Amino acid sequence: MRHIFLGILLLFTSFAFSQEVYRRTLKLMGSRYDISVVADNQAEGESYIDIAVNEISRIEKMISSWDPTTETSEINRNAGIKPVVVDEELFNLIQRAIKISKLTEGAFDISYASMDKIWKFDGSMTEMPSEEAIKNSVAKVGYQNIILNEADHSVFLKLKGMKIGFGAIGKGYSADKAKALLISKGVKAGIINASGDLTTWGTQPDGKDWMVAIVNPINKDKVFAWLPVHNSAVVTSGNYEKYVKFNGVLYTHIIDPRTGYPATGLLSASIFTANAELADALATSVFVMGVDVGLDFINQLKGVECILVDKDNKVQTSKNMNLKQLN
Repeated sequence: MRHIFLGILLLFTSFAFSQEVYRRTLKLMGSRYDISVVADNQAEGESYIDIAVNEISRIEKMISSWDPTTETSEINRNAGIKPVVVDEELFNLIQRAIKISKLTEGAFDISYASMDKIWKFDGSMTEMPSEEAIKNSVAKVGYQNIILNEADHSVFLKLKGMKIGFGAIGKGYSADKAKALLISKGVKAGIINASGDLTTWGTQPDGKDWMVAIVNPINKDKVFAWLPVHNSAVVTSGNYEKYVKFNGVLYTHIIDPRTGYPATGLLSASIFTANAELADALATSVFVMGVDVGLDFINQLKGVECILVDKDNKVQTSKNMNLKQLN
């Protein structure tokens, strides 16, 4: 689960401008979506939002691992048995996910869905799982065992019982696709916010950029900074409320798919880049990597910046991020 650490500032200025911002909040893909569009009137705005909702619902029918009728579920059912031919769109999404896995050396991995859920973050855990149990929990995790065949767009999971899931990339992808479709329909500006996976285009009716707030994850009423977001995406990963603590170490609910151990050291990681799909994957990756490795990694990527809040509630940023903190 990803907490919404991003606040949106919308300036409604209908008294001075012909266009207004129309907004709808609803539940899609099991998460809260806030869809905002700039339109001439309410009927037009509502119709645009309907287009976005239909597109997000279409994507859910492709990537859901809970719905037994989806191609993703078909891939998982045939793990260790046979390849499954899928639609080009899903094949390309999986292909891009594997590229990010290679880039992050496995910190991001859609086969995390194969992980045994031995960590409980509901207060019921009284002791750490054994090293053996933790090691065994990720025995079937490994993007290297996702075999793609470009000739027939087939996907094969080599290990019996292996699974893929899009929880760490799906909402960002859906936001990007909804944005692209709305732009193709002539929508000049808007925001798709998928529970903290946020992408924007255009400007507010008064010509100003959309503004997002980086919020203190411990005190949601405190804002670290307001930042303009122009035709780009912001994704925040983290949730300080879901954790366990053993021997003085706080273990978060985001688990390193390479080791089976929960991530430590960060309360939140916000990624700024061109599209929400990439930002979504990188936010999870950096959270797993931790402060030092995560910052070094982001600083090597062109067109990507980050804001990190560490376990001591200290804010750190990538080298080109200009953050003016608020008191």
